[in-house]
Amino acid sequence: MSIVIFGSTGVATVLFECRLGCLESDIPQNTVEYIEALELMFSSFKTTMYAGAIPKWLRPIIPKPWREFCRSWDGLFKFSQVHVDNKLNDIKSLLDQGEEIKGGLLTTLLQSKELTVEEIYANMTEMLLAGVDTTSFTLSWATYMLAKHPEVQHSVYKEIVHNLGKDKVPDADDIPNLPMTRALLKETLRLFPVLPGNGRVTQKDMIVGGYLIPKGTQLALCHYATSYQEENFPSANEFQPDRWLRKSNMDRVDNFGSIPFGYGIRGCIGKRIAELEIHLALIQLLQNFEIKISPKTKPVCAKTHGLLTPADSINVKFADRK
Repeated sequence: MSIVIFGSTGVATVLFECRLGCLESDIPQNTVEYIEALELMFSSFKTTMYAGAIPKWLRPIIPKPWREFCRSWDGLFKFSQVHVDNKLNDIKSLLDQGEEIKGGLLTTLLQSKELTVEEIYANMTEMLLAGVDTTSFTLSWATYMLAKHPEVQHSVYKEIVHNLGKDKVPDADDIPNLPMTRALLKETLRLFPVLPGNGRVTQKDMIVGGYLIPKGTQLALCHYATSYQEENFPSANEFQPDRWLRKSNMDRVDNFGSIPFGYGIRGCIGKRIAELEIHLALIQLLQNFEIKISPKTKPVCAKTHGLLTPADSINVKFADRK
């Protein structure tokens, strides 16, 4: 649960402008219930998603998963509603006292009144759930790959020490100076994209690869598959972060075989925050620890669980560098 707690803490600070108490010795009960509701939602996601394709004689098994799916969403919405209402009450209190209102995302949304409170409940709920397990799973995969590939870990650590130092707490301005850290994340997401595919509905008739695709056609791109195709990535099964490094200042490394955040105006709204969160976490982990294989470490495959998740627990050893 520790990595999930990390994801919850980071994204909630951005969205709700407060901490959820995840790093306290005693985690608040409502936060524990939120994490449990999130797990329940994803565990019942596949069953409810494919319910329509199940033969009628098997459908009696569906009511329970469907009820659990709805119950999980009730818990997720309730959690967001509590935090939105708390912020709304804070704003009203400050206004009554004639004080200036300052804040982040949630404060701005509530003050602008461009969205109804109900719409803010919904948006906050979906953004929070999209930012918890997603960053957590990616960070888990990254530590697993660093443990399995000590030569990559050494290169990333060496760059961090050279450009940043062993003790400086990194911030957003430091990330452009650490290309190997950025490449490490890109390669991790190529091999283990949190969302294994993207879907779109065509808005006009299109011809792609010689095929006519009529307007209104639903398309699905499984970039989890394209990421492993040799024509897109030579030695595709190998973990090679340096494939993402620029060879010169004029060089660009774009490869649409891997688009874990989507692309364009429909791309993930939280991409920059998620990347920054993981970059900063990885840097501080490597500044303080050498990540090693442990006696409990075993091969871990991916599975689809709504998201692409580790099929088993990831066990690595953190050896104190100091």
